[in-house]
Amino acid sequence: MLFKLSIKNMRKTIKDFAIYFLTLVLGVAIFYMFNSLDSQEAMLQVSSSTRELIQLMITMLGFVSVFVAIILGLLIVYANNFLINRRKKEFGTYMILGMGKGQISKILLFETILVGLISLVVGLIIGIFGSQFMSILVGKLFEADMSQFEFVFSKDACIKTCIYFAVMYIAVMIFNTFTISRYKLINLLNASKKNEKIKIKNLWVCILVFIVGAVMLGYAYYKVTGGIEELSTEEKMLPIILIGIVSTILIFWSVSGFILKLIQLRKNIYLKDVNMFVLRQLHNKINTTVVSMSVICLMLFMTITILSSSLSLNNTMRKDLEEMTPVDINLYKTANLPDTEKFSKACIEDSKKTMVETLENAGFDMNNFKDVVEIPIYATNELTFEDTLKPVYEDVKKQFPNILYQTAEELVKISDYNKIARLYGTTEYELKDNEYIILCDFDNMKEIRDKALKTDSTITICGKEYKSKYDECQNGYIEMSSSHINTGIILVPDSCNLTDDMKEETFLAANYNADTEEGKEEIEKIFTDETDSALYKYLNENGISFDGMTKLTIIASSLGISTMVLFIAIYLGIIFLIASSAILALKQLTESSDNKQRYTILRKIGADEKMINGALFKQIGIFFLMPLILAIIHSIFGVQFVMSMMSVLASKDELLPSVIVTIIVLGVVYGAYFMATYLGSKNIIKEEE
Repeated sequence: MLFKLSIKNMRKTIKDFAIYFLTLVLGVAIFYMFNSLDSQEAMLQVSSSTRELIQLMITMLGFVSVFVAIILGLLIVYANNFLINRRKKEFGTYMILGMGKGQISKILLFETILVGLISLVVGLIIGIFGSQFMSILVGKLFEADMSQFEFVFSKDACIKTCIYFAVMYIAVMIFNTFTISRYKLINLLNASKKNEKIKIKNLWVCILVFIVGAVMLGYAYYKVTGGIEELSTEEKMLPIILIGIVSTILIFWSVSGFILKLIQLRKNIYLKDVNMFVLRQLHNKINTTVVSMSVICLMLFMTITILSSSLSLNNTMRKDLEEMTPVDINLYKTANLPDTEKFSKACIEDSKKTMVETLENAGFDMNNFKDVVEIPIYATNELTFEDTLKPVYEDVKKQFPNILYQTAEELVKISDYNKIARLYGTTEYELKDNEYIILCDFDNMKEIRDKALKTDSTITICGKEYKSKYDECQNGYIEMSSSHINTGIILVPDSCNLTDDMKEETFLAANYNADTEEGKEEIEKIFTDETDSALYKYLNENGISFDGMTKLTIIASSLGISTMVLFIAIYLGIIFLIASSAILALKQLTESSDNKQRYTILRKIGADEKMINGALFKQIGIFFLMPLILAIIHSIFGVQFVMSMMSVLASKDELLPSVIVTIIVLGVVYGAYFMATYLGSKNIIKEEE
């Protein structure tokens, strides 16, 4: 009988369960999708290094899934609590008819099991199909060969999802039993008649609290933007995070108190249509609103910040990879090692040879290369970073005390650099005999160097003074990398008296002499497989200082980092967004059900349906907008902080497209929940008593 009653209750209250059920289904689907990537990983035709990165990403997602499960579990308990409150009168009626609390708990148990099973099955079905698109996305991001792709069901992801959600549902059952045991019959029967007392707070106290909260928030904003260099450790960041959380709560507490009072003073607004009713409704459950609004605001803030920053990082790294890897390989070795016991005789002799000679002596066939360019790079302790920054050195050192100012600057002759630039397809430069150019594309370092160049650009090299051709650094680089990390290379005229003993290293750039990817990978193995390569055996036996980087290696590692960050960010961002939207939706649906009698009274005193629906729309709209507006303000500064922290990897130029994508995702999900809440509430208040 109890089981049949549970089924009838679910049919009768299907509208109440709609958003709860939708949230469960989405949670199950997303959880399965992000935990099923290992099922397709084996079919992705990628290199061994990329496969290792994908495995690392899958492992990281596994850890993140534990955190996600906790969030979803709390969300389910929270949503279930609203549904129970919605049905207090129903439970009171059961108790009058002689039903015990244990039997009511069993009804809730059956309902939880039914909803859980249905949502689990539907969510898994959606997740299984959605995971196929997820696998295709992974393949695209890792530039994998998808020719072997096929439809796959992940048994491990299914079991993991079932176990995690079973634990959540068991927690809900325990919570329901505990909740029902605390209820008294009189409270259940009068639940719909009890209202939370509206406490009109002192206007001046609210304004004072608002000012305090705004000042605290302003201080936090300053620290994460203007004072970012001081937030170098977790200990220094934690107080700022706590200030942000506390100030958010203070803002909502104060705003909820003085907005009603202020609007009451504006009679033309307060008395217009049913605005009085809307404002009173907004303050009907004021105590819980402050806490829930603050939590929702912070979750939306994390959603916007995480998605915007990760998308920007991914876009920047992919764009930089195309620009910063123009050839297949870079090689470099130390030049002119001192004649000491620290180095072997063979190593010292080799350091005086060219890179091509070293490779040929190691048995490497230079026919494997084409477009070969080799240049020397010079350095002298007579010209250090401190010397270059001399006009602004004291100020810069105070601001950035940890920089190694005694590091010797790298010097390259203009004709040598132009050979590299010609091969890379980048800008070539010209210099007079008394000029120099600083190449720097790392934004933070460029800013420091530009200050010195604008103040006094005179430097001395080998006893001769040189002036900078430009009053700011120019773009350019020699060594390939995954992003713009060149902190400074000084180009000097060919007439500059750079001697052989000033050579720091010899540098070689080249392309593989192969037309197919397979051919390039064969040559690549010579430089990446250090255990079996004859080249590295020769270098190791003679103790030769030799290093390098390849285009394929840089791309594989960089794609792994950006894709890993992007997937985890999307995973967390969507979960936070769903959680915040669902909490708002469930709260508003429950309050619409509780306040159904008030809307009936509105009709009786002459309000038409258009006016009532407008009041409902305004009420729900304000509840959805309040946390969103403050979250957007938080995000403006939060994104700046994250971008500054990731300045080496992420570019602010890619931020706008990322923000637009984030806004679209936020608008679709948040807007869908808003419309579902409005339409659901509209149907509830139309129901007959």
